[in-house]
Amino acid sequence: MKYSIHIFSLILCLFQSGSLEAPPNRRYLLYDCNPGEGFNLRRDVYLRIANLLQSIRSDKKCKNDDWVLVLPPWGRIGYHWKERGMEQSRIKWSTFFDVESLNKYIPVMEYEDYIEEVGEPMIEEVWYLQGYAEGWTSGEWVEKIHERPCIDTLAYESGRDGKFRGWFWGYEETYAKKFKCVSVQGMAKILVGPLCGGNTTAKSVMLDRGESVLHDMFGGINYWKCRRSMVFSEALRKEADKFRMENLDSNDEKDKTVMPRDWRDHKCTEDALGGPYIALHYRRKDFLHVRKEGVPSILRVAEQLNQLMKKYKVKKVFVASDGTKEEMEELKSLVPGMVMYTPTKEKLKALKMGGVAIIDQIICSHAKYFIGSKESTFSFRIQEEREIMCFQKDTTFNRFCGDAETSDCEQPTRWKIVWKSDSEIWD
Repeated sequence: MKYSIHIFSLILCLFQSGSLEAPPNRRYLLYDCNPGEGFNLRRDVYLRIANLLQSIRSDKKCKNDDWVLVLPPWGRIGYHWKERGMEQSRIKWSTFFDVESLNKYIPVMEYEDYIEEVGEPMIEEVWYLQGYAEGWTSGEWVEKIHERPCIDTLAYESGRDGKFRGWFWGYEETYAKKFKCVSVQGMAKILVGPLCGGNTTAKSVMLDRGESVLHDMFGGINYWKCRRSMVFSEALRKEADKFRMENLDSNDEKDKTVMPRDWRDHKCTEDALGGPYIALHYRRKDFLHVRKEGVPSILRVAEQLNQLMKKYKVKKVFVASDGTKEEMEELKSLVPGMVMYTPTKEKLKALKMGGVAIIDQIICSHAKYFIGSKESTFSFRIQEEREIMCFQKDTTFNRFCGDAETSDCEQPTRWKIVWKSDSEIWD
């Protein structure tokens, strides 16, 4: 009997260490982005890589492999996450998103779970995605991919032990066995062939600079399936809902924004109404320099907000902005009904900067009318949330005109999108 107990304990120990957890045909796809990319663009890159994994799992050459996407921990977002005295690396996806919902589209796992499953902080191969040194030689868009010499000075170094080390999301113990640069020009699906066609037999492959590949079909059915699966974490949704109820007299039942627990069960049977408030995303800081022609003055914003409040018969305006404290105080003096989400220091430490951004987006997405900033991914994500919740386009795709623009400046709600099929060209 005591020998049976000893064997059972040994098996349990091995199972907990990760040695027995991974199926023999399991393979792992990892990725990362340029450190300077913002939070909301990184969310867009997730869509590209997630749909790449979906294509890999559907490919006949990979039918015997169980590919899983390893979620890159959040952190090191240069411009946006500069809060002092706050640890903002090694942040799990579950802090911001419902991982169970992500798994209903493709199989995913947190990076720490990956380490536990493979038994050590190791990645077999890192592919650094880059452009072509010669650029577009023919002047025509052609999809192609080649292993090439590295163009840039890289943040990976090979030690005497032959192991490659780099940032790896702040996990200093992580290393890679192999590294190479891959020049690529095309949609994400162009990587299916190299990953499934025998170019590598590695169990784990990391694609660095994942933003280098494009959406296979932006706005297509798989784009929206993947996007709908990106449900925010329950903790963030509850915090946003509490703020809406206490400050904006808004809840899902009254606003007709009730969503099913499983995103796959949702259908638009009627238009969402939204809460009794206007919402604005007012991007300033860097946009005052790089997008200055499209950034209206505080006075002009205030004038139009007051007009919108009268038009939609509401008394509150919710503002999400990266403007300074002084700028927001000036705006509030001109718009008495203005409110903002301002967490305490303790709550900010728990939510992180990414969590606060998501709460702002949730509140904006539930408004009766939303107006965003030109060419801002933060505004784009809010507009997507509103599309998912079945809001009308004319209450969703809007922006203020810059002071130098005419009052009929281009509005997203007036855009006409024409889809053209892209022939797949493999080089």
